[in-house]
Amino acid sequence: MITLDIFLPDMQGWRVLDRLKAELATRHIPVCVVSTDDSRVRALDSGAIAFIGKPLTSRDSVDKAIEGLRNFIARQRRQVMLLMEAGAQRDDVVARLAAADVAVLLAEDVDHVCRILSAETVDCLVVQPNGSAVPPDSFADALEQRAISQRMPVVLYEFKDMALAAQWRRRDDIFALREARSTERLLDYVYFFLHRNAVSMSPDEREALEELHSSNRILEGRKALIVDDDMRNIFALTSLLEDRGMVIVSHDNGRDAVSALHAQPNVEAILMDIMMPEMDGIDTIREIRQIPACRDTPIIAVTAKAMKGDREKCMEAGAWDYLSKPVDTELMLGCLRGWLSR
Repeated sequence: MITLDIFLPDMQGWRVLDRLKAELATRHIPVCVVSTDDSRVRALDSGAIAFIGKPLTSRDSVDKAIEGLRNFIARQRRQVMLLMEAGAQRDDVVARLAAADVAVLLAEDVDHVCRILSAETVDCLVVQPNGSAVPPDSFADALEQRAISQRMPVVLYEFKDMALAAQWRRRDDIFALREARSTERLLDYVYFFLHRNAVSMSPDEREALEELHSSNRILEGRKALIVDDDMRNIFALTSLLEDRGMVIVSHDNGRDAVSALHAQPNVEAILMDIMMPEMDGIDTIREIRQIPACRDTPIIAVTAKAMKGDREKCMEAGAWDYLSKPVDTELMLGCLRGWLSR
């Protein structure tokens, strides 16, 4: 287990956590983050297994967090609950999880999920709506007893209702969320939340996951928009992404970006600088989300001055992810691969 203070010199703590959880060889290591409360959401979403808030008001809070970590590590088998329609697709997921020595709990509907959550220790929930509404607030009461230092890991599978998906993203106070559109990506996210050791994977499993994380084929030919008022940032990002085979368009202000997307909305990802004059990145994101063809386009917010509440404001406006400058290039590439391979 690693205990990590986020506020190291030059914000290195976030980079350490992101890199640990991005690498297959180290993502299984439980990490407990100790930081101020405004870092809670980002820490748990980045893969930390627990969070202890500063200032430390009592030893009791630390002891409870450490005890929760010990209990997690001591359990020999993880449990995943599937809210999926019965059929070949669910059978395939069940078989692959069982082969990885993961216990699977099958839920028939929202009420069944809540009953299981109240009675069982569930390490990850997979939700596939299959045409039925599955609002996040349906599970809120069942999760009230869960420790504040943790959040329920949820993987949304094949979500096509973007308004419903947005509701889930806004509830990052109780859910650590990922979205998947392929079985391989679904299993990748489940193993991420279970902190599964890559050493225990079969050669085929490990090869498949390494392909997901390291291959540039996902990026080749994909069109991305960069919005940044600093041409040096645009040049650096454009060079990096074009080297990976991406097609890049750019604008140095939000208004031009919105106008261009109204005319030609055929971009597959957007990197949005937040600190821009006149029309900042948050307002630009809101405007872009009003364009029908861009409601399901991944938008990654990028900011140089990470202030308290910035991440929440970006997600509320419609961003799907958030990075701080100076951007770790491997983390950004991994982020793009994740969203573009859903």
